[in-house]
Amino acid sequence: MLPYIAEFLGTMMLILLGDGVVANVTLNKSGMKGAGSVQITLAWGLAVMIPACIFGVASGASFNPALTIALAIDGSFDWSLVTGYILAQFAGAFVGACLVYILFKEQFDATEDPGTKLGVFSTGPSVPNMPLNILSEAIGTFVLVFAIKGIAHVPGLSPGLDKFIVFGIIVSIGMSLGGLTGYALNPARDIGPRIAHGLLPIKGKGSSNWGYAIVPFLGPLLGAMAAVLLYGAIPW
Repeated sequence: MLPYIAEFLGTMMLILLGDGVVANVTLNKSGMKGAGSVQITLAWGLAVMIPACIFGVASGASFNPALTIALAIDGSFDWSLVTGYILAQFAGAFVGACLVYILFKEQFDATEDPGTKLGVFSTGPSVPNMPLNILSEAIGTFVLVFAIKGIAHVPGLSPGLDKFIVFGIIVSIGMSLGGLTGYALNPARDIGPRIAHGLLPIKGKGSSNWGYAIVPFLGPLLGAMAAVLLYGAIPW
């Protein structure tokens, strides 16, 4: 039971901090409005690192269905745990997004643009092009998972340093590729909050854009699976 609780709480914290920084920077009447993409990118890296440090021992700190499935495919994660992990990840992402809405309700009410409100919860493309958007998410997630596999096998790596390296990986992907699709890299990170956006009574929220949801769902899955298969095929 502990690993599932850890995945739920870790993903909830990830979304609370990650979606929280987007709300903080983009919504009207927020004290940090206009801080920009650098703050968002750094904060998303920290949003992954902090719960990973807290819950890494308890669950392995996946917080990502694409990573969980990919690790099961390459044999480094037990398939019997996959369903429970994924349910916990989506539930945690949903609850984290709901907390962001509760905390920033006044700021949501003061913001008129529906796209800005949706952008707090979910990703979207700068240029809509479904094949390229999926490819962008796949390549970003490939880099993430391939790097995670790599650092896990670095000899003599100090305990805890791997979590800081993951922070660097997330920030690097965001700084380099994030402007294309918002770098979800994680189906739960996008779809859990998108469900929250659809269900919450957000004033003037507009569409949840479910037609785009295939991108942050399929892209990360393809990229994560490709990463573990290639990593396993290389004769290190």
